[in-house]
Amino acid sequence: MARRKLLFGNWKMNKTIAESRDFAKESKQLLKFANEKGVDIGVAPVYLSLAAVKEENPELTVAAENCHYEDHGAFTGEIAIPMLKEIGISWVIIGHSERRSYFGETDETCNKKLLALQAANMTPIYCVGETLEQFEAGKTKAVIKEQIEKGLANLDKEFVNKMVIAYEPVWSIGTGKNASKEIAQDICSFIRELVHEQFGEVSENVRILYGGSVKPENVHDYLLQADVDGALVGGASLKVESFKALIQNI
Repeated sequence: MARRKLLFGNWKMNKTIAESRDFAKESKQLLKFANEKGVDIGVAPVYLSLAAVKEENPELTVAAENCHYEDHGAFTGEIAIPMLKEIGISWVIIGHSERRSYFGETDETCNKKLLALQAANMTPIYCVGETLEQFEAGKTKAVIKEQIEKGLANLDKEFVNKMVIAYEPVWSIGTGKNASKEIAQDICSFIRELVHEQFGEVSENVRILYGGSVKPENVHDYLLQADVDGALVGGASLKVESFKALIQNI
């Protein structure tokens, strides 16, 4: 069975609750359009807006941008998985490069979070990717290999079968530089091989996204690649019009 394409918007630290609610209202038409095109879509708002978006459009897939691996405790400023589940959230982005770069996220903490999400029967979007320095030094595949092997350690096949992995070269996020479609295919294919080594045939079901300066103008070329199953989108996901253009151009 062919893997369904997935476009997921990562809003980062953008949109107030009111702005998020407005987007969610408009997203009903967006969702209808995506369904007609045979594409899955979702968004990851800030914590404060999760309930509002879910309330306005219950059919839309909504993810948290992060979570903690403990279900409660003395972790000031953190959000636990049971808190997300209480408001109907069942998807979480893990290991985004900004979490790794600015907030000390490691492959080991990502693994703890993935294990916690597995126990809670949630769906992760696990992000991997190399820095410009690593890319220029030819270390891309070594970095990705470590992120996949350590991040996915001790997970069950059934859980991996439904997870999403996003390849986001750090040097292309918000910089306007984007990896060529050939690089995106090469690395997404490599990720699938790594998952196959660890978990066998479920690798064929794992959706692997490309992220990094994805726009309506280039999304088509990326998604034509055999192992690129969609995109994790930043800026272009903030407006209904540009999100619609992404779907249109697949």
